[in-house]
Amino acid sequence: MKENTRIKDEKIIEKIIDDAEYGTLALCDVKGKPYALPINYVRIGDDLYFHGSKKGRKIEALESNKQASFSIVETLSFVPSYFSTKEDLACPATQFYRSVSIDGRIEFVDDYKEKVLALSKLMEKLQPEGKYQSMSKAVYLKAIDATRIFKLIPNEITGKFKLGQQHSKERLELIIKNLEARGTQTDLETVALMRELIGV
Repeated sequence: MKENTRIKDEKIIEKIIDDAEYGTLALCDVKGKPYALPINYVRIGDDLYFHGSKKGRKIEALESNKQASFSIVETLSFVPSYFSTKEDLACPATQFYRSVSIDGRIEFVDDYKEKVLALSKLMEKLQPEGKYQSMSKAVYLKAIDATRIFKLIPNEITGKFKLGQQHSKERLELIIKNLEARGTQTDLETVALMRELIGV
């Protein structure tokens, strides 16, 4: 990874992880074929927790190979080619983003209290307004017993961003001018990040 694309601030990486609703879990299935699936999750400490059925391709893959990779993308502004050049070329069109990649090892969670904790934290993340009974209630016993919980224990976490940092100051200013003129909430957030991270 190029040094000028790396996110070095761990707090920014943690925020990207915590704010995203889902990411893509990449596995290797029992036949040695790559297998990737979108899945929601929650971070507790350093680990990422997932849940699902006790059977299926995902579980078979995890039982045969515990190594996994997880990626999260925070989509920022799409920059049309005419936002950064006046040459009528398609090539400058690009997508700005921030992303996190996590490599590590999967462990299945069998302890009931840890399963309750993971599901409780996931509900807090995805349904922060509450309006449900606590996951520790007996009403959930059967459902929790039927659910497979597993966690990714990271051994490497990398963050990356693409905000046009390879461009000249003049080109960046043109992009910012056009993003501000289009003026969506995402565009304004993108401009703020450009100013913060690459100082334009």
